Amino acid sequence: MHVTILTNEYSPHIYGGAGVHVEYLTRALARLALVEVISFGDQHQPEGNPTVHGVPTGQAPDAADPRHAKLFDTLHRNLQMAAKVRQPHIVHGHTWYSHWAGCLVKRLSGAKLVLTTHSLEPHRPWKAEQLGTAYHVSSWIEKTAYQDADGVIAVSEDMRKDVTDLYQLDPERVTVIPNGIDADEYRPTFNSDLLRRYGVDPTRPYVLFVGRITRQKGIIHLVRAIGQLTPGTQVVLAAGAPDTEEIATEMSARVAAAQHAGTHCVVWIQEMVPRADLIVLYSHARVFVCPSVYEPFGIINLEAMACETAVVASDVGGIPSVVVHGSTGTLVDLSDQGSTFAAALARAIDALMANPDLCKAYGTAGRARVEAQFSWDAIALETFRYYESLL
Repeated sequence: MHVTILTNEYSPHIYGGAGVHVEYLTRALARLALVEVISFGDQHQPEGNPTVHGVPTGQAPDAADPRHAKLFDTLHRNLQMAAKVRQPHIVHGHTWYSHWAGCLVKRLSGAKLVLTTHSLEPHRPWKAEQLGTAYHVSSWIEKTAYQDADGVIAVSEDMRKDVTDLYQLDPERVTVIPNGIDADEYRPTFNSDLLRRYGVDPTRPYVLFVGRITRQKGIIHLVRAIGQLTPGTQVVLAAGAPDTEEIATEMSARVAAAQHAGTHCVVWIQEMVPRADLIVLYSHARVFVCPSVYEPFGIINLEAMACETAVVASDVGGIPSVVVHGSTGTLVDLSDQGSTFAAALARAIDALMANPDLCKAYGTAGRARVEAQFSWDAIALETFRYYESLL
């Protein structure tokens, strides 16, 4: 079987959970099929399995509204992606950034079109800050592609319901296959010297956040919660790649205020942290926090659990299919995204930070759950069998 993967993110240019998903799924699928990856970027690996072809930013037309530039660049790259594809049996798209190319390839090659739902545009209205009215176009592309797809993979039951309801899809066309984790790579790994290089005090327990600075990830809610934590709590924010100048400015101001207050130790790591270093940060943390306001799955929680770290996360989307409340962590109600949510986050974090034995028990249970249910080899095999059913 020849499978073509279309994606915005691919190694080494990965900044979010969708990119992590594509990298590991592709690696495992290559043991079952011939896999070709076509991605945004300058990657070039013409030999072996998988092969990888990057599509760099090109000569997209200038936009009258600067916020539309990313849309025109995306469409221009999609044309290049479609032109590169040969004759696959399956073309598998990830995120709206590659969906138009997938629709073109379906018709140019006769391949079956499969899409994985990592997120859905209607549930991310804050992207209008970033894209302006181009957000309406990204939403239209996404809707059109899902309705055109031969098969849809949802990463959680919650996402399956969302995609069928939003885009009026026949539920029989949508299957649930979760995200996974490489438990051999993500495992407890300790290095106090590395913590010091990032400005983290290894002698003090800390709360950790890892993610992009975006409304979706709820980072602003967590920063609001810092002032309500027990005085002296160390908080490490591995947070970069802001979506917009507005949220970058807000984040800077709020973190600066928390640092200047002097009641907590707030460490902000603004650069993108290499994966090996992130594993160390996860492993040393007493509590990992995922305050997302929208999260179809939450692969970041799997990473923390694989490193035996207790989790505090929003009770939203696909997160409850990963984090088991009272077993691997604490889920926090998201019914109020204002001060109530920040206060609830602070209470949940404080309760675990004050109970290292419970954190250890949650971490052990989290690791066991990861090993039992979320291996990439099993997920790749399930995906491959889904491809077979479409063919």
